[in-house]
Amino acid sequence: MIMQNYVGCDISKMWLDFFDETSSRCRRIDNQADATAAYVAGLQPGRDFVVMEATGVHDRLLRHALAKAGVAFSRHNPAHTHYFAKSTRRRAKTDRLDARMLSGYGRRYHPEAEPAPREEGEHLQSLARLRDQLVEIRARLKKQRSEAFDETVISELEELTTTFNTRIKAIESRIAEAIRQSEETARDNALMVSVPGVSKVTAFSLLAPELGLRSPKSIAALTGLAPFDNKSGKLNRRSQIQGGRSRVRRALYMAALGAIRACERFRVCYSAIAARSGSKKLAIIAVARKLLVVLNAIIRDKKAFA
Repeated sequence: MIMQNYVGCDISKMWLDFFDETSSRCRRIDNQADATAAYVAGLQPGRDFVVMEATGVHDRLLRHALAKAGVAFSRHNPAHTHYFAKSTRRRAKTDRLDARMLSGYGRRYHPEAEPAPREEGEHLQSLARLRDQLVEIRARLKKQRSEAFDETVISELEELTTTFNTRIKAIESRIAEAIRQSEETARDNALMVSVPGVSKVTAFSLLAPELGLRSPKSIAALTGLAPFDNKSGKLNRRSQIQGGRSRVRRALYMAALGAIRACERFRVCYSAIAARSGSKKLAIIAVARKLLVVLNAIIRDKKAFA
């Protein structure tokens, strides 16, 4: 049996700092494609497991190099690793120490490997995020237009809003084309929009690589829709959701509103929870979680909503 070797990696825009627990040595390389590929080529698939923090786009080159080489890896919430570092009573903080800490984090918790990244999926998510940003800017322009009184300002804001309308439609066309180009993505998208309340726009935000591969509890926690207890001694507060992917959570919240109006199954669920808890918002969040669990099962089983 091969012993798992946890390699910690601290990621920055310029460098990658690795700590290999087998050799107890640190190594810094440039965060560039060639340097990353050369380092990963020295790792052993099945034995080495790379542990890193989620750092936005700066870990992209490393993730793709590891997937291509067949080396397992996992990313973690920096808040979690920060508390682990505090538990070891370490006060100093450097890139090399962080890499060593991440190696220890992997050895302590034995994380599961993440699925290999897909180029087409990342391209689609990038376009979807750009669309969300343009929609957000357009909403601010519309608010400014509603408060403007100067004719020149009104004219400029209306012209800008029209420009953003055009750009948003163009991005949506690119997203639709990207979905059509991938048979698997097109199938998953069709399955998702079969669920009441899930529009084409909502599906853009929900086409994540984890959907269909995780348990109902873990997928809910990943999106921040899992309630966490807050009880200690006489303190007995209501459970609350926290963390997770805010962009996906917002999309599910809006989809839940549509599902409640369009489907008896979700409407009954909403009414029962709202009556029991006395909170309509809590009931909508519960429906959003139920909707996510349904979507997860649909993608897993490759069956449309019944």
